[in-house]
Amino acid sequence: MSTLPGTWDLDLSTPIGTLHVRYVFTATRDGIEGAAASDKETVVLSNIATTSAAEGERVTWHQRVTKPMRLDLAFDVIVEGDTMTGHSRAGRLPRTSVAGKRVVA
Repeated sequence: MSTLPGTWDLDLSTPIGTLHVRYVFTATRDGIEGAAASDKETVVLSNIATTSAAEGERVTWHQRVTKPMRLDLAFDVIVEGDTMTGHSRAGRLPRTSVAGKRVVA
C-alpha cells in the first residue's frame, strides 16, 4: 500500500523562481490519481507510479502546465514519512529541485 495519498505542499526551485504548488494524491481502485494547483492553474497528473526504494517510496508522474509557460514535466521523488524530495525535468531543460511536506493525510 502506498504512503503517497494525501495533500502535499511542494516548492519547485525553477530558473524563474520558486513555485509553490499544492498536490493532492488519492488512492482509487485503479491506482493513484492526482492533481496540482498553483496560483496560476490546476492540472491533472498522469502516469503516477510508486515503487519501494531504500530511502522510502519512489514516486514518478507527469504533468502538463501552460502557465507560466507551456511545459511537459516529469517528476521523480522520494517520499519518506511526511517529506517529499526529488526533482522534475522538462525535456532538455535543467532539473528543478522539488521539496515539501504532507499537510493532510
